[in-house]
Amino acid sequence: MTAGAAERDGSILIIDDEPANVRMLEWLLEREGYTRIVTTTESSRAIELFRAHPPDLVLLDLRMPPPDGYAVLDLLTAELAPGEILPIVVLTADVDADARQRALAAGAADFVTKPFETYEIMLRIGNLLRTRQLYLEIQRRNRYLEDRVLERTAELAGAQAEMLVRLAQAVEARDGETGEHTRRVGENSGLLAAEMGLSVEWVELIRRAAPLHDVGKIGIPDTILLKPAPLTDEEVQVVNTHTTVGADILARSESPLVRMAEQIARAHHERWDGSGYPQGLAGLDIPLEGRIVAVVDVFDALTHDRPYREAWPAARAIESIRRETGRHFDPDIVEAFLRLEASGRLMP
Repeated sequence: MTAGAAERDGSILIIDDEPANVRMLEWLLEREGYTRIVTTTESSRAIELFRAHPPDLVLLDLRMPPPDGYAVLDLLTAELAPGEILPIVVLTADVDADARQRALAAGAADFVTKPFETYEIMLRIGNLLRTRQLYLEIQRRNRYLEDRVLERTAELAGAQAEMLVRLAQAVEARDGETGEHTRRVGENSGLLAAEMGLSVEWVELIRRAAPLHDVGKIGIPDTILLKPAPLTDEEVQVVNTHTTVGADILARSESPLVRMAEQIARAHHERWDGSGYPQGLAGLDIPLEGRIVAVVDVFDALTHDRPYREAWPAARAIESIRRETGRHFDPDIVEAFLRLEASGRLMP
């Protein structure tokens, strides 16, 4: 009887206090082509050897000086990961039915009574090692599939992020910009969120979502959007619709990134005192991401040229934001923004 290649590759741990039994099992296994065999006659070394030489199968005697086979069986099964299959074959001269039931209930895969038939035990060892190899192969395949899913998910997330960036840039290009405004609003919103102590994950989300704050401007006519003069009241009302248009474009997504972008598109013109649009929300009813982008967007708009006015000096823009604290802006967010600006960490 010859073991298959997969079985011969398996590592076997023998735990038996009788040296003669150990030598006999080693001889039988080596005759069948097994080479990875670890043995001990001291049950107290079972866990040490188990950890140093992780086995694919364990041959375990029951009747040994403390710890006996039952105690060793408990220790070995406690080492296994949830759902892991490691065959443990109990070898004993005890033919008592209770002993068999106790061993099997504790996690033994098989129970062989001494003296055993050579053919029988080798057949059982081969079968159990095949089970172990099948389990390991399934685990390898599962890990491969999980890795592929993660890779594909990352690819899709990257593609989605790139599309959103391009969408934001395409909208901004209608303003005569080159994408710098959207990039600054994104980066500075992330910096501000970090200054406020928000989680790394949340900071990254707002950094990527904030550039889409004005995506709804795609629905505003060029005659209004590019007008080099103050807008009429009617034109202002048209421009204000970019919040709801943008939110509608981004609505009903399952992506956390797009959902945050939707909130920002809708809420970044709400005001702390409730006088903003489109919903007239006030205070903490305004989504946090909307309150953050509101400050960053206004500062960036004030400090860069627009068709209808030249850029303001940073000091003048900061003073304007200070005056609007508690009316237009969340006071806590302004406080964090002023610290950030004073530190020189804002993207200019």
